[in-house]
Amino acid sequence: MSDEQLTFIQAEKTLSGKNVDEYEQDENFSYDGFQVVRSEFFAHIYEPSVSFSNCKVYVNTACLRKMTQTDYVQFLVNPETKKLVIRPCTDDAKDSFLWCLSKEDKRTPRQITRRLFFAKLFSLMEWNPDYRYKLLGKAIKSGDEFLFLFDLTATKTYQRTIKEEDKTQTSRMPVFPSEWKNQFGLPVVEHNKLLKVNIFDGYTVFGVKDKPQKEEENQ
Repeated sequence: MSDEQLTFIQAEKTLSGKNVDEYEQDENFSYDGFQVVRSEFFAHIYEPSVSFSNCKVYVNTACLRKMTQTDYVQFLVNPETKKLVIRPCTDDAKDSFLWCLSKEDKRTPRQITRRLFFAKLFSLMEWNPDYRYKLLGKAIKSGDEFLFLFDLTATKTYQRTIKEEDKTQTSRMPVFPSEWKNQFGLPVVEHNKLLKVNIFDGYTVFGVKDKPQKEEENQ
């Protein structure tokens, strides 16, 4: 037996650092009836996310860590499939905008205020403009491009209420879409198809042109 054959046999017996012999063989197992539990139901700080609140849009630090060489991005929205894509680009690309701030080699997410974009997106999704919406995304590779893909229908909604002296308080407990009430997630087969995306099919690029800081703060 050659060294190559021995290596192949050893690889077959090893799975995630464990010997396959430790696993019980079950030929009758099937994914029928199983649902993949939504990641939104778990605590998450290392998953890419984007938030919409008070006419502002911003990503979390996890997005910046996954794309360390990217300072400018484009937003793409597919009104039919209700998907949002964040695509890295150069600073001179049409409809690009700065999504982070850099200081002393430290990059932090930048909040962008754009009322027209919010009006169109919230109208499309029939969201309440008084609430905060947070979406978990996936870092994917489509062709030669690395992207963030978000499902606009899979939101964590944080409701706001008016307290004494007209002070607004945002709930710490998120509200999920009503159709999630009686399910843990999507069936396995449907889940596997969910993140397939063609960024040139039905998407519209939304430009968020940068303005001088003073003008932006006064919006």
